[in-house]
Amino acid sequence: MIALSLALLFDRVFGDPDRLWRRLPHPVVWLGWLIGRAEWYLNRPEWPERRRKVAGTLAILALLLLAMAAGAVLHALFRALGPFGLVLEAVIASVFLAQKSLADHVERVERALDRDGLEGGREAVSMIVGRDPDQLDEAGVCRAAIESLAENASDGVVAPWFFYALAGLPGLLAYKMLNTADSMVGHMDERRRAFGWASARLDDFANLAPARLSALLFALSGLRYGGRAMRRAWTVARRDAPHHRSPNAGWPEGAMAGALRLALGGPRRYGEIEVDAPFLCAEGRREAGLSDIARALRIFRRFCDLLLVLTLGLALVFG
Repeated sequence: MIALSLALLFDRVFGDPDRLWRRLPHPVVWLGWLIGRAEWYLNRPEWPERRRKVAGTLAILALLLLAMAAGAVLHALFRALGPFGLVLEAVIASVFLAQKSLADHVERVERALDRDGLEGGREAVSMIVGRDPDQLDEAGVCRAAIESLAENASDGVVAPWFFYALAGLPGLLAYKMLNTADSMVGHMDERRRAFGWASARLDDFANLAPARLSALLFALSGLRYGGRAMRRAWTVARRDAPHHRSPNAGWPEGAMAGALRLALGGPRRYGEIEVDAPFLCAEGRREAGLSDIARALRIFRRFCDLLLVLTLGLALVFG
């Protein structure tokens, strides 16, 4: 818990320094390379679907075991170094958190919209969402940025935090391996549907608790706009999350939608694919603006504050 508290502080202050990762490959790049090699060897188009599903299941289980073993070795090395090793472990853990980088990406969308108008906003939001930005008007760009902030607060902050708290570096590295695998091969296209089936299902399971904890933290963070906003955030999350296409993403997105009283989600386009998704907080406003991005970022920063307070509390209890 002490290492995790330090990791949250390091990530909040330093984030992912661009200068460093321009010179060195980010650890997630290494994870992605391993996943890519496994898919290249085991996802053979000529194999029947069932065989590719079995191959994908065995591949992700082997990769998770490898990630856990690497985490255990690193933890043993750091533990042997005493207090200095504790700090080193915190630095490594901070690399897999995304508080500052997530806020920075969403702020870039806000600045681009304000400085360069709709075209600038579309270009900036295309860096953090998968949908077609050319189909978005200004309100759509703002909603997309806020939705990405809410969903990635769960995947990129709370879930790594949760698995480090649960199982230390082995748990953290295993989660990042699984989440990276889901983003790379957990798609419904013809090539990856069978091979990535296990990765997608395991990632859904792994995020069940973090997504709901994220919704609770967003609801509590909405208290800065009054008790009504806090209650509305939790009510919308519980009511609308089951209608989301993902078993998890609807929880943090719904809580953010309720806190802002803003309709999020809804129909969208990914390339040539149109998704007729329901709105979260359908009774809220549809016209989002720059002020809504700014409010969402303030809620997210309070969310990060609460997560740090929770971690320090656990450190006192279990330390």
